[in-house]
Amino acid sequence: GGIKSTGLPWELGLAETHQTLVMNDLRSRVILETDGQLKTGQDVVKAIILGAEECGFSTAPLVSLGCIMMRKCHLNVCPVGVATQDPELRKKFKGMPEHVVNFMWMIGEEVREHMASVGVRTVNELIGRTDLLKYDESTRNEKTKGLDLSPILTHALDLKGLLNPNADVRNTTKQDHELEKHIDMTHLLPQAQ
Repeated sequence: GGIKSTGLPWELGLAETHQTLVMNDLRSRVILETDGQLKTGQDVVKAIILGAEECGFSTAPLVSLGCIMMRKCHLNVCPVGVATQDPELRKKFKGMPEHVVNFMWMIGEEVREHMASVGVRTVNELIGRTDLLKYDESTRNEKTKGLDLSPILTHALDLKGLLNPNADVRNTTKQDHELEKHIDMTHLLPQAQ
């Protein structure tokens, strides 16, 4: 049981969230972040095009440190010493912080190459630009022949029911919710210390 095989691809959730926020003229107030099996600069560019301003990586940096995906992190038995507190297993860890730095640097380089190839200089110029994504019809097969990607490839400003035709398609408004003034910070936190 559990929650294995639940959820949906980030592409669907991200595109729908971005479109809904733009349609309701709320997109300017939030920063959208996505994660889940992002491995390449191309994945990052696709996420930005579908509306993300931030992308999270977890598995790929772990692999760059030597993780072999045993999926036993919670058991303290990682055979390569990545996810363990066992002193003997930790001796097997061969990773270095520079491996993650190099991996992320190369992701950034690939993102810049893709951005240059479509003529944009900044991430902000790329956010929500679904016109830059095209489906390769030559990849159609029996399973995908009835798949309609137009709902996620529709530009948010082209949606029916748009409240403001000039709505922002990215975060432009800094919000201050004055959290430091809320009861949690003024009364509860001091009592807990």
